[in-house]
Amino acid sequence: MRIEWDVKLGFKDVMIRPKRSTLKSRSEVSLSRKYKFLHGSGEWEGIPIIAANMDTVGTFEMATALAEHSLVTAIHKHYTIDQWKAFLVNHNDSNIYNRIAISTGTGAEDAQKLQTIISSFPSIRFICIDVANGYSEHFVDFVKQVRDQFPDKIIMAGNVVTGEMVEELILSGADIVKVGIGPGSVCTTRIKTGVGYPQLSAIIECADAAHGLGGHVISDGGCKAPGDVAKAFGAGADFVMLGGMLAGHEESGGELIEENGEKYKLFYGMSSETAMNKHVGGVAEYRASEGKTVKIPYKGLVKDTVTDILGGIRSTCTYVGAKQLKELTKRTTFIRVEEQHNDWLEG
Repeated sequence: MRIEWDVKLGFKDVMIRPKRSTLKSRSEVSLSRKYKFLHGSGEWEGIPIIAANMDTVGTFEMATALAEHSLVTAIHKHYTIDQWKAFLVNHNDSNIYNRIAISTGTGAEDAQKLQTIISSFPSIRFICIDVANGYSEHFVDFVKQVRDQFPDKIIMAGNVVTGEMVEELILSGADIVKVGIGPGSVCTTRIKTGVGYPQLSAIIECADAAHGLGGHVISDGGCKAPGDVAKAFGAGADFVMLGGMLAGHEESGGELIEENGEKYKLFYGMSSETAMNKHVGGVAEYRASEGKTVKIPYKGLVKDTVTDILGGIRSTCTYVGAKQLKELTKRTTFIRVEEQHNDWLEG
């Protein structure tokens, strides 16, 4: 046993210090970024915000809506091959192929399904290899296998929270590493297992490790408001993945229910009892659920939420003088906030 005494911070523990700016308006800020990847071929350009690969968020309907704003959707892995084919046949354009990721687990059936979809639609650029625990040897081996099979694809892989594991995944073939264990609003991993890492510090440390090798990171989880998304970019995240902020919309998955005249949509973690009952016939005897189910007030079309998120980030950029999103991390100075003040930061 050992203890690390260094301070580790989450989004609620900091604010961004304003700086002198020459920008006259939020409209002057560009949120589009262009990336080249260490392994995957070609460049990618767009707004680097990704809808999470949860079946209540990463839907085909969400992908269609977000692509119009140049955002990405990691499609959840529970669609069938026939559903994939039906969607892509009806959306056969380069913008969609550039704005979706095929999500996959690490089992033999997952590998076969991935092969079938990409063989049928080779223009899809992103693969998202997603497991709860990215520290297993089996996971690393699967990343190597997928890189060997698809040398030109842009591979996202995770989740991890430490620099040394980021480096291993990048050297094994990942272009972008997903960072985050336990910060999500419907994730209970930290409660059930005691395992986790404060998200802001995880981003800072993992981004440093990734960028040293020419790789990239996604901040996955913990964003409750546009200001948190801005903090994630300020900390060095190349992409930010959102779950709860994009749940509850018309394009989101989850059952629509009505109580006392109010509409809600269900939102749940993919390791929750709800998700496991739906997709694998229940919680296996050897494990516990690590997610919860909540009711999200129905929010209507997602475009209004996207406008709010992007507007908040643009405003952050004007406060620190960043004309482009890529400048935000260089212009960011975080101020630590005393614990007794965290309550209003979360409000």
